[in-house]
Amino acid sequence: MTEGHNRVQGIQTSPADYNQAPPRAVYIHIPFCTNKCHYCDFNSYVVQGQPVMDYLRALEREMERTVARMPAEKIESIFVGGGTPTVLTPEQMRYFLDTVNAHFPDRTADCEVTMEANPGTTDPDKLAAMREGGVNRISFGVQSFDNALLAAIGRIHNTDDVYRSIENARKAGFDNLSIDLMLGLPNQTTDTLNRTIDEALRLGLEHYSAYSLKIEENTLFHTLYHKNKLPLPDEDEELEMYLTVMRRLKEAGYGQYEISNFAKPGRESRHNTTYWRNRAYYGLGAGAHGYAGGRRHVNIKGVQAYIDACADGLPIKESHEVSRQEAMEDFMMVGLRLLSGVSDADFRSQFGLSIEAAFGETIRSLTERQLLLAEGNGYRLSERGVLFGNDVFGAFLGDGDD
Repeated sequence: MTEGHNRVQGIQTSPADYNQAPPRAVYIHIPFCTNKCHYCDFNSYVVQGQPVMDYLRALEREMERTVARMPAEKIESIFVGGGTPTVLTPEQMRYFLDTVNAHFPDRTADCEVTMEANPGTTDPDKLAAMREGGVNRISFGVQSFDNALLAAIGRIHNTDDVYRSIENARKAGFDNLSIDLMLGLPNQTTDTLNRTIDEALRLGLEHYSAYSLKIEENTLFHTLYHKNKLPLPDEDEELEMYLTVMRRLKEAGYGQYEISNFAKPGRESRHNTTYWRNRAYYGLGAGAHGYAGGRRHVNIKGVQAYIDACADGLPIKESHEVSRQEAMEDFMMVGLRLLSGVSDADFRSQFGLSIEAAFGETIRSLTERQLLLAEGNGYRLSERGVLFGNDVFGAFLGDGDD
């Protein structure tokens, strides 16, 4: 990291020389899925033939050792991601959630327990097991309401599966549901996106997320892209799609609280806000990332390798101490994704100095470019800044003067 305007002027920084509260959020990774989507580079494996129960028992050992080393305080959110956690059978689901409840029993009264799901993988028996096990929020990976487009990106569900899954979840008593939508897909247009938004809003859900497609290495789409066989929308069309999502969800009464996320009042994702506030969290499961005690770690990715590692100890592949400088940069980069912005008081409580003292020249440059606004006790993205967020976030990396 080079010296430059993003360095703290006149202040020596040292590793972990800041205040980080203990983790009150838990991420748990279930790496199994029904099939691999064409755009997916997540740590996930087709469930058929996998040692699922061995994995869940290994996960229980990791939970036990983790909380023994760093005892859990009052947990505010738990997020079960994947893969597709809902490929677990009802029996496997009960076993898994029983272990989670045994190792993280001390929770706030309104603790948010989210599970990711794929439409078509949540029958009434499984939903009942989820409810009994404490899950109170489901995030469905819908992506689109265009069946041809779903098939083209490798999804195995169709729109009927979506409607049925939402209906079953409501009947099971779930009153906090979210769906993911995707923008910038092959052959997608603003018109086809508008039809997807029509269907999405008709469901009247509590939360919506809308993400742009990213071409990741080791995916089918990456291969097709480099063979010029992936007909993607151009940048102007993709920007128009994003503006359309923002406008239509706002008109429907949803608040945009983060660059890609929209919610009814009080239904914002509490767990993801932990990440955006750069707060500590446990990371459990194959390939999971965690951040606690001033250290970040990533677990071993392979299913059998993870199981074997848990037999002997913690399955950590690598970890590093997060320096004060890195923590300050992370605070700004992830915190500015929230449309409410970053709080100077929060920054001071963690690092003992103001945002201005740490990043004065960067802040001045971004405000002059009308990408950042001073707001009360901190800073937030301007409307223009929301559209050019990556430019803002990158400005806080220690790359020297522009």
